[in-house]
Amino acid sequence: MRLDDAWLRFQTRVAVRRGRVETVIPYTGYGTTAWVRVLARVVLADPRDTGGGADSGPLKPIQEGMRGWRNFTSAPVAHAVMHVTVGDTVHDVQADRGGVVDARIPVSLDAGWHTITLQSGSSRAVEAPVRVVADGTDFGVVSDIDDTVMVTALPRPFLAAWNTFVLDEHARTATPGMAVLYERIVRTLPSAPVLYLSTGAWNVAPTLSRFLSRNLYPAGPKLLTDWGPTRDRWFRSGQEHKRISLERLAEEFPGVKWLLVGDDGQHDEAIYSAFAQRHPQNVRAIAIRQLSAGEAVLAGGRSKSGALATPGIPWIYAPDGAGMSARLEELGLIHSEVRSADVPEETD
Repeated sequence: MRLDDAWLRFQTRVAVRRGRVETVIPYTGYGTTAWVRVLARVVLADPRDTGGGADSGPLKPIQEGMRGWRNFTSAPVAHAVMHVTVGDTVHDVQADRGGVVDARIPVSLDAGWHTITLQSGSSRAVEAPVRVVADGTDFGVVSDIDDTVMVTALPRPFLAAWNTFVLDEHARTATPGMAVLYERIVRTLPSAPVLYLSTGAWNVAPTLSRFLSRNLYPAGPKLLTDWGPTRDRWFRSGQEHKRISLERLAEEFPGVKWLLVGDDGQHDEAIYSAFAQRHPQNVRAIAIRQLSAGEAVLAGGRSKSGALATPGIPWIYAPDGAGMSARLEELGLIHSEVRSADVPEETD
């Protein structure tokens, strides 16, 4: 952590000398009619990446063509104070040492999509979408990303570096049938939130958002993590991030039963089954995408830990969205193949 802090201080000095400006990168938030979880990151970025003139008003700060590596080379603003405007009310929240803002603030909002305004220091004001879940909602979707909604086809040790620093979202491939499956779910149950849970870093959120939007996945918050060392590890645990995120959702939405969607390449089965054992009242079903032989090799093999027994909670196995769709129809969770109306996302 001391080495990381020294690197961040060096990054900041270089960024200031190069004329970088304080910039807020907004992410999709979520919440209830009484509170919302605000997600964003504050960095020192090239003014050319803010995508607008000095008098153009609130904007999305990351240009469409900005590659993932630019998000990693932007110096974070540690412990920045960000102003969150919801209606006529302004809340002040603080970023962590990596510039990531993850704050829960009280609100009074109707269910549906809303837009809040974020600003930090001298930064431009930017808008962030927030999904407010209706009171009484009893179903939602939590989906993994890599090898579940997108096919990466790369050896797992090189996956993060390649997807982040080399490719943009146009070069990634959507998993066949998954976007249609998710849209069928939200058409059948319009109040159902869709959240994307990944071990990826917050730095790649803009790229992931563009990928999901271009491939017609339903808009929804992305629950990512922050890379870098902790007090006892060189890198944060992706598995632990998923476990903590699921536990938080169970606490925040005690009345929601989740459809947990992942793949059989490593840890999703074990993480989901352990969560289902601890919170059976919060799991409607578990859907696992079966990787092909080639995908399994690239992913480092299939899960060897196996799933724990989850009485009363159905498991679905299929290689694509069409197979999962058929099984979910049998469970009565979907019944039509029409797409829902457009909803806002960070890149719209």
